[in-house]
Amino acid sequence: MKRAYSWIVAIACLFLFVACTDDPVDYHNPDVKLFVKHLKAGTYHTTNAEGVIDVPLFTRQHIPELLRYTTDLAEIPFFPTSSINSQFGGKPRLGECLLWIIESIRLGYPASLGCKLLHKNAESYDGIYFLTNEQLLEAVNLYADWWNKIEDPQIGWTLGLSINDPLKESNYRWW
Repeated sequence: MKRAYSWIVAIACLFLFVACTDDPVDYHNPDVKLFVKHLKAGTYHTTNAEGVIDVPLFTRQHIPELLRYTTDLAEIPFFPTSSINSQFGGKPRLGECLLWIIESIRLGYPASLGCKLLHKNAESYDGIYFLTNEQLLEAVNLYADWWNKIEDPQIGWTLGLSINDPLKESNYRWW
């Protein structure tokens, strides 16, 4: 009886997990938490107007919540960027992909073809130039500092998002 109960609980938990990730991410009005949940589960499949699986239309208002997840360096099965990302460097890391979204919001266009940060002196988009987890966490701190300056009412009101590149003084860059 106890074993049957354990199976019922396990099946119920699996059903709840699947049911929670069945909610699609709205491309035009995305929810960061739901987007992250889908990325981690490998169930993200929201498409743009052309029917291509694409990153939702995140805006400046999403940056604080996106930043909350950037320290999560778990590998995810898929991230909707150019195919170059899957050709080099293995699986994407969640936090790095979210930094890529933040950088794309900052610039107003995609930050790079792939969602991997590189050393500033990189000669190619090759794994030897990708950041370690420790270096990536340094980049996360640079973006958090940048955002804190942007949001500071004493100085931020004069700064646009594209001003003050968070990586400018670092040894890192987007390809």
